[in-house]
Amino acid sequence: MNKKILVLSSSPRKGGNSDSLCDELIKGAKEAGHQAEKIFLRDKVIHYCTGCGICSMYGKPCPQKDDAAEIVEKMITADVIVMATPVYFYTMSAQMKTMIDRTCARYTEINNKEFYFIVTAADTNKQAMERTLEGFRGFLDCLNGAVEKGAIYGTGVWKIGEIEHKPVLKEAYETGKNI
Repeated sequence: MNKKILVLSSSPRKGGNSDSLCDELIKGAKEAGHQAEKIFLRDKVIHYCTGCGICSMYGKPCPQKDDAAEIVEKMITADVIVMATPVYFYTMSAQMKTMIDRTCARYTEINNKEFYFIVTAADTNKQAMERTLEGFRGFLDCLNGAVEKGAIYGTGVWKIGEIEHKPVLKEAYETGKNI
């Protein structure tokens, strides 16, 4: 079955380690016949949720005029969502957390999705990245029918390009092919 895949890359660096893993996953997914789109959050204007309550108390759309509404719409229509982040101080990037928070107005419409996570860190211990994944899992706990399908760990990478020639690149490619 041909799937519509949305990849949210929250690296602040184009071509950064987590972003490179996104590209490999997309390459594998497209070769398998899936549609795949990457949104580089750094290139979008996404304001913080203000907690105004217009969406929750009055059931109206978020009043903020930025790129978040378009991204949330793509999350709603995707079959598969890949969330990728570098790990900063053992948690996800601010760009990713801000995007998650901005789903507030329509998160109940992000139903029955498959999720994959990509995390990269200078730390060589996968266990150290579990806190980041728990943050993602907390988001999934709020969604109806969300299924975590896998996580890709890019360990021991900090500077741009350190991911090159690591076996995790092939893992990302194979994950994309097997979605």
